[in-house]
Amino acid sequence: MAVKRALISVYDKRGIVELAQGLAALGVEIISTGGTYRTLQAAGVPVREVAEVAGFPEILDGRVKTLQPQIHAGILAIRSNPAHMAQLAEHGVTPIDLVVVNLYPFRETVANPAVTLEEAIEKIDIGGPTMVRAAAKNYQDVGVIVNPDRYADVLAELRATGDLSLRTRFALMLEAFQHTAVYDNAIAGWLATRGREIIAARAAGEAPPAGSGADSPFPQALSLTFTKVQELRYGENPHQLAAFYSDGTAAGTVIARAKQLHGKELSYNNINDAHAALELVKEFTEPAAVAVKHANPCGVAVAPTIAEAYRKAYEADTVSIFGGIVALNRPCDRETAEELSKIFLEIVIAPSFEPDALKVLEKKKNLRLLEIGPIDPNPPAGFDMKRVGGGLLVQSWDAIAEDPAAWKAVTRTAPTAEQLRDLAFAMKVCKHVKSNAIVVAKGGQTLGVGAGQMNRIDAARFAIKQAGANVKGAVLASDAFFPFPDVVEAAGEAGIAAIVQPGGSIRDEESIARADALGIAMVFTGVRHFRH
Repeated sequence: MAVKRALISVYDKRGIVELAQGLAALGVEIISTGGTYRTLQAAGVPVREVAEVAGFPEILDGRVKTLQPQIHAGILAIRSNPAHMAQLAEHGVTPIDLVVVNLYPFRETVANPAVTLEEAIEKIDIGGPTMVRAAAKNYQDVGVIVNPDRYADVLAELRATGDLSLRTRFALMLEAFQHTAVYDNAIAGWLATRGREIIAARAAGEAPPAGSGADSPFPQALSLTFTKVQELRYGENPHQLAAFYSDGTAAGTVIARAKQLHGKELSYNNINDAHAALELVKEFTEPAAVAVKHANPCGVAVAPTIAEAYRKAYEADTVSIFGGIVALNRPCDRETAEELSKIFLEIVIAPSFEPDALKVLEKKKNLRLLEIGPIDPNPPAGFDMKRVGGGLLVQSWDAIAEDPAAWKAVTRTAPTAEQLRDLAFAMKVCKHVKSNAIVVAKGGQTLGVGAGQMNRIDAARFAIKQAGANVKGAVLASDAFFPFPDVVEAAGEAGIAAIVQPGGSIRDEESIARADALGIAMVFTGVRHFRH
């Protein structure tokens, strides 16, 4: 069945004039609405307004324009059903064979943190999704296009055959329902979070509806929508299939928004490790460099310049950094690039790369360079999630800002100002190390990292051993409390000068007593940072 009539109503007008011109050249009658109608008319495309076809004008500031029987009957009629076609004839309805629609930019609108509830509500499209769903439901007879990237292929097929194949219409139907699902999920997600916050502020003093869960940040039904960015060569291992999806976050410093400037395609492990490196480097306000291997930091340092910070991060563990990922929180200059180019790295992440630095790093053909723009220290939007068999674990991000001024010295010896700075540095790193986690540091540089051990003393022993002779006078951070004083004893034997840990064990007094006996300063934060 040839395409004879098309309805075009789009917010995103990329390529719409060219599509309409191509359809008109094929003899397709075009009907349209509002801004799209005016755009096509201005371009000289023969077009009729929907209001003329429907016999009813647009009303309510455009809220009602396509919600008309003349439109929806033309879309939904099954061509092979004699009763349907007889009813169209009885009511003077002409079938619509192609629907080209995309929707008001809701996600783009609510990406602005200052958006009002009224502005968000006005960007909830009603007629558009209704037409898209109607056309998709009747895919056997109606083509539906929601993606401007499909225009050229659809035109080519129409030019070749005069119609769209069943497979093409089915593919377009699937994309259409995915499009409306993404749209509805974006609306529901924003209303359940930011929208609810706005209403709560306006309705302060009013009791929430019974059973509404209004006091919980977690919606009763959690709808997640992600758009495929790319398929990956494989997952964590070559026998696993993998792809990378984005939630469309339009703000903040997140790995999904990084711009790749150079190098081969990113892998599953690359993206996972790059996320870990980026989230850690965001912790620091002073120039900082983070080296990550297998999602754990292996070298972290701060310094007056970014080149010096990288050199210190490299020197922290010259073995593990090989083949790793480096994140910087300052633009990468030529001096830093020269240092980075001395070893094999998978990825370098930075807010930007100076032209001279790019010239140096681009000599390494496979080195991936990711530009992330100015760093926003806030955590990613939404929730931190982990998939488990049959379900999803959801939590807020571990984004608490540690305040060393609020920490409690629990030993007779208090840390010096310099030690306190190193303790704060070490705890920032420890927060991003897989538990059980121990970090040994000194002078704004990690010396040893004990990650992912099944018991805390083994994590401590590894970190202390890695620190080597530099451990004397260093500090030690633990992501959780000490169940026994064994870590304190190991620290004392090594010459550790100060310890920071959350506290909260029933054996805290034993650890405090051992620290006092060994002359170690110890502070409690009251905050645990497990990372699994």
